[in-house]
Amino acid sequence: MAHQAHPFHMVDPSPWPLTGATAAFLMTSGLAFWFHFHSVSLLVLGTTLLVLTVYQWWRDVIRESTFLGHHTPPVQKGLRWGMILFITSEVLFFLGFFWAFYHASLAPTPELGGFWPPAGITPLDPFEVPLLNTAVLLASGVTVTWAHHSIMEGNRKQAIHSLFITIVLGGYFTFLQALEYHEAPFTIADGVYGATFFVATGFHGLHVIIGSTFLAVCLFRQISHHFTLTHHFGFEAAAWYWHFVDVVWLFLYISIYWWGS
Repeated sequence: MAHQAHPFHMVDPSPWPLTGATAAFLMTSGLAFWFHFHSVSLLVLGTTLLVLTVYQWWRDVIRESTFLGHHTPPVQKGLRWGMILFITSEVLFFLGFFWAFYHASLAPTPELGGFWPPAGITPLDPFEVPLLNTAVLLASGVTVTWAHHSIMEGNRKQAIHSLFITIVLGGYFTFLQALEYHEAPFTIADGVYGATFFVATGFHGLHVIIGSTFLAVCLFRQISHHFTLTHHFGFEAAAWYWHFVDVVWLFLYISIYWWGS
């Protein structure tokens, strides 16, 4: 960096984009093999390669930002815009699921019985496990904000405790959703209701798992003294993502669980 006449980070050649793309190809192909031939070997291979790629890629980014000093203010600005655009793309991703749900529910076809929920579907009670999950996610939004303020104030112990609580709440949400899926009186094969319900809530559940992993990496970094009062965008990105997951769940709860039932 001392020999550069600009503040930007010229990334060194890396194998991880190639291995990541290969892992994605193996996973999608493995899913097709699993669906049609009941073989999981290709899926396991792709998942293993993806986990190894993500671990080593994040390790390199952490080294570049924390130990090599490559994440200058202009680089951080670019990372912030990148995260904003990524979350925007996620908003549009979920918008498609809400569009499908409202398209089917606001004007039910005769094949659905002309009403919503469709004939033969017994929806879940929105005031049982879904309401508990809403409380859990809202509480996790509070604790992740607590962690952010603790980092900015230099209160390392509180930051670690609040981050740990957030991860535990994320894990509890995932457990409750798995329990809900196990006890649901309908499946993804039950027409448009089952398809929209499980695809929308399932992808949200996947985002909760990803967000919990993101926060777990931040917890490890906080324990390892990686974050300072003014240099902690890795955590901020995770917090933005987690708040996005919270907001999507509120729309899911109001639309699919409460109004849709």
